[in-house]
Amino acid sequence: MHNQIDHILLTEEQISARVRELASQLSRDYDGKNPIFVGVLKGVVMFFSDIVRNFTAPCQIDFLSISSYEGCNSTGNVKMLQGLSQDITGRHIVILEDIFDTGRSLSFTYDYLKSLGAASVEVCTFLDKPERRMPGVTLKPKYVGYTIPNEFVVGYGLDYNEYFRNLPYIGVLKPEVYQN
Repeated sequence: MHNQIDHILLTEEQISARVRELASQLSRDYDGKNPIFVGVLKGVVMFFSDIVRNFTAPCQIDFLSISSYEGCNSTGNVKMLQGLSQDITGRHIVILEDIFDTGRSLSFTYDYLKSLGAASVEVCTFLDKPERRMPGVTLKPKYVGYTIPNEFVVGYGLDYNEYFRNLPYIGVLKPEVYQN
């Protein structure tokens, strides 16, 4: 698996340090607000767990499952596979996302949560890839771990065809792996 990685973009140590910084900022910003952290499955699992473990104020968690990718390409259509398990009316919501790429999925999620009557909805994304943003996407995350170049990244929850999620770092996949 490691031999299919061109190079490491973010090390395990860089990831850990930045996640602790983000969790600290979120803890300050949401102290006394009892937020619900909403994770968009599956890629967010590692980041989600690390953020919640390092968050120091009371909070709740929930998950959504949506789909818009086949292989390494966005289909252009976002489908809700699993909705929330609790009422979020009047609650402060923080969407935790692994990567803000084209913006379709995250915009869909943001709009969906706003439509359910949340008091506020903010976005915390581990990776931001602005070069891939689709025209018309105006959503801007309040919290960003790293802004990265337009490279195909895997690891720390991010996948290619459901593989590579378990890598402890963010690596750039060799083109021959996904171009076949």
